[in-house]
Amino acid sequence: MEEDYQASSSQSAAKKIGKQHNTLPLWGNEATMNLNPLILANIQSSSYFKVHLFKLKTYHEVVDEIYYQVKHMEPWERGSRKTSGQTGMCGGVRGVGAGGIVSTAYCLLYKLYTLRLTRKQVNGLINHTDSPYIRALGFMYLRYTQPPADLYDWYEDYLQDEEEIDVKAGGGQIITIGQMVYQFLTKLDWFSTLFPRIPVPIQKQIEKKLNNIVVKIIFRCIN
Repeated sequence: MEEDYQASSSQSAAKKIGKQHNTLPLWGNEATMNLNPLILANIQSSSYFKVHLFKLKTYHEVVDEIYYQVKHMEPWERGSRKTSGQTGMCGGVRGVGAGGIVSTAYCLLYKLYTLRLTRKQVNGLINHTDSPYIRALGFMYLRYTQPPADLYDWYEDYLQDEEEIDVKAGGGQIITIGQMVYQFLTKLDWFSTLFPRIPVPIQKQIEKKLNNIVVKIIFRCIN
């Protein structure tokens, strides 16, 4: 009887550990997903988000929507954002610019956040085989929500990923997934908005690891 109880307790503990492992931490401002306030306000007020995306209740429904609707990775739709004549916080300071039509990609990014994705679901996004935009939104979800110290571990295996994606609204800026995640690790700016800042000590560690990868690639090519 005691052995049965101990076995049952061990199984419960294993399930609990597994469940915790599948739960992703959320870093920073959980109310805003660390998004630019103007972008977030435009998402939350858009009819696409409030009406259409509200109807989507499951992870798989949202992934299907990404597949059919996302064509670029900018925060604003092409030609909708005007900054001329604006000053101060409305003129692009700290990544805040005059409003426009917020992009489908960013609406769906925030929709994913409302689902509070699990580790398994994020891995499903970044390894998806049907669309580079599904993968890109997975990597962007990580950039906005995960602790900076964890980002390199998430991105490391994809730094040489050669799948191509056109990230620019209207087209014309084709890069590889590897180039995109490298930029996520090394640049704060993304099409005139800002990613959450990576603390300097962690950024230095990331840069050191990236330099080691470059050296290894060069050495491999020489030999």
